[in-house]
Amino acid sequence: MKPPPGPHFEAGSEISFTVLSSQTERLDRFLSDQLGLSRTQAARLIAGKRVSIEGKVARASRLLSRGETVAVQLPESEPPRTLQPRAIPLNIIFEDEHLAVIDKPAGLVVHPAPGHWDDTLVNALVARGTTLAGGAEGRPGIVHRLDRDTSGLMLIAKTDLAHRRLGAAIAARRVRRTYAALSWGHLDSSPLVIESPVGRHPQDRKRMAVLAGGRAARTDAVVVARFDVVDLLRLELHTGRTHQIRVHLEHVGHPVVGDPIYSGGGSRRISGAQRRAADLLGRTTPRQALHAAALAFRHPVSGAPLEFTAEWPDDLRPTLVVAGGQELVDRSDPLRYLRFFNRDG
Repeated sequence: MKPPPGPHFEAGSEISFTVLSSQTERLDRFLSDQLGLSRTQAARLIAGKRVSIEGKVARASRLLSRGETVAVQLPESEPPRTLQPRAIPLNIIFEDEHLAVIDKPAGLVVHPAPGHWDDTLVNALVARGTTLAGGAEGRPGIVHRLDRDTSGLMLIAKTDLAHRRLGAAIAARRVRRTYAALSWGHLDSSPLVIESPVGRHPQDRKRMAVLAGGRAARTDAVVVARFDVVDLLRLELHTGRTHQIRVHLEHVGHPVVGDPIYSGGGSRRISGAQRRAADLLGRTTPRQALHAAALAFRHPVSGAPLEFTAEWPDDLRPTLVVAGGQELVDRSDPLRYLRFFNRDG
């Protein structure tokens, strides 16, 4: 059976968004994030008087407040792309009529963007006939994102009601998102609260950085296991800034193993007798050793508590062997064995 066509917005139609974040944000940045546009494209829409807040045309620098409604009139001459179905296997952990939880593999882009218009998670969901809530073009149903090369659990909203309530729950920090990571070296203290603002890098617009004028960001880190040259960390997000964990760990001097962008020197940080082991670990790691291992939240309709876990991914098992020994991956549940999911110890 041919899957139904993907959701899209008609050229010339009006779409609107409700601001959920408690943090103030410029209109052009908000629009860029919601529509998947560059800041220049967003500014062009605003300059063309196609964007209003509570019915009034606004400037690009206008700061938004929680609860405000932003309306966008799409240009007639630039019809948005229709989402194309793509048969990509997905690991569905949970699904009902309101939401789905998936275990995203590394390498899968979440939503369509230049270079990846038809081979993303959203295209895969469309192909399997999954009903998706409305949202910005190319991002229907996406409540929160994972980087392309980060694996693990993601929430998908299948109805507008679920999308609104889950988005509000994340903004209010009522969704617990827990990540497992291998980081270079050893934290001086555990638990460690990293509370440093994150913003776009001033010289490299594809990167993020800790900046005095960035958006507030907090990551909590706990050492679960200490190996020769790395720590296995349990990390909890209190905010969801782009690349937050990777930026924060590089900032405190313990970048994620295998991270090609926020490496902070990578294995070269390790010296002396352990340098050889660090070099081997770096060569064995195929991508950033970061995995969204647990999600906990209340069902957006029933209110029932839900909690899901995802074990250490297969593609990073060789890395775990080098870091901690073969006995760890001889098991099917190395994270559980290491008491990663035990928040009390």
